[in-house]
Amino acid sequence: MSGTSARMLALLSLLQSRRDWPGKVLAERLDVAPRTVRRDVDRLRGLGYSITAVKGPDGGYRLAAGSDLPPLLFDDEQAVAIAVALQTAPSSGVDTGDAADRALTTVRQVMPSRLRHRIDAIRFTDAGSPAQVDPSVLEALSTAVRDRRIVRFDYGGNTSGPARRAEPHAVVARNGRWYLVAWDLDKTDWRIFRLDRLTPRFPAGGTFTRRPLPGGNAAAFLAARQKGSESDAVWPCYGEFLLELPAASVAPWLGDGELEPVSDSTCRVRAGSWSWAGLMSWVLRFDAPFSVLGPEALIDSLSGFADRISAARPRPGTSRTSHAGRAPRGPAELRPPDS
Repeated sequence: MSGTSARMLALLSLLQSRRDWPGKVLAERLDVAPRTVRRDVDRLRGLGYSITAVKGPDGGYRLAAGSDLPPLLFDDEQAVAIAVALQTAPSSGVDTGDAADRALTTVRQVMPSRLRHRIDAIRFTDAGSPAQVDPSVLEALSTAVRDRRIVRFDYGGNTSGPARRAEPHAVVARNGRWYLVAWDLDKTDWRIFRLDRLTPRFPAGGTFTRRPLPGGNAAAFLAARQKGSESDAVWPCYGEFLLELPAASVAPWLGDGELEPVSDSTCRVRAGSWSWAGLMSWVLRFDAPFSVLGPEALIDSLSGFADRISAARPRPGTSRTSHAGRAPRGPAELRPPDS
C-alpha cells in the first residue's frame, strides 16, 4: 500500500473515531504538514465522504453523513462482529431475503486474510424464525412510533372489514418474533400485535400524545402480558415438583423455571404457567414419576385433574381411533415442546 493510501486510511480511521478533529491535531497524529491533511481530506471527499470544515481558532474537520454510502473502514473486532451478525440474520425474524448473504460475501471479499480465516472458522446454520416480517412493515411501524402517528392496519389476514386503529408505542423483538405494543383506539386498551400478521394501511393517521405504559417499559410489558400478567413478568401460577429424573435431563426444557439437583436421579423444579392445569401438563410431558410439593392450591386441585382424566377414557361401546406408528418416547428421548 502506498504512503498516500495508508495515510488516507489512517486519516479516515481518526475521523470516524470522534466528532471533531482540529486540523493541527490531525497533522500531528499523522506526522504530516497541515497542507497535506487538507489534500487528503479533499481526496476522501472525492471518494464520497462528506467531510465538513469546522470553524474556530484552530479550524478542523468533521465526518458527516453523505448522500451515498462511501467505502467504510472497520477495525478487526468490528468486522468480525458484522460478519457474525449477518450470519444470524434469519433468526432476526425480518425477511431480508438473500441480502444478508450477499452483504456477508461483500464484506468477506475485502477482508484481509487473517480476518477471513477468523470468519470462516465461525460458520453455523441458522434455523431462522418461525415467522418472517416484511422489512417495509417493520420500517413503517418504527417510523410511526418515532413520529407518534396513529397507524391503521389489517390484522390476521382480515382485509374485508374496517381497519384497526392504534397509537403505536414501541416495536419489540422477543424470541424470534416482532411485536407492536400499542394503544388500541377501538378497544380503548393496550394491545400487542404480531408484525408478521399485520398489514399497514396508508397513509398514516394524525399525531397523538404518548400515554404512560403500564410498568413504563415496553419489553417488560410484553413479557408480562405473555405470562398473563398486567405489569410484572411473572406467571399467575407457580408450582414445585420433585421429579425423578437427573437434573441434566430436565435442564434443556426448563425454560424460565428453577432447577435444584437433589440426587443423581432426582431434582426439584419450580415452574410457572397460566393455570394449575398448565402446570400439570408441563410436568407430565417428562413422562417420569413426580411428586407435587406445593402450593396448597395446586395440591388441592389434583383430585379434580384425576377425575377429568378418568372421564376422558372412552365409554364401553365407543369406537377408538387407531394410532399406528412409533411407540411413545421415554424420558431419554424427550424433545422440546413447540413454542
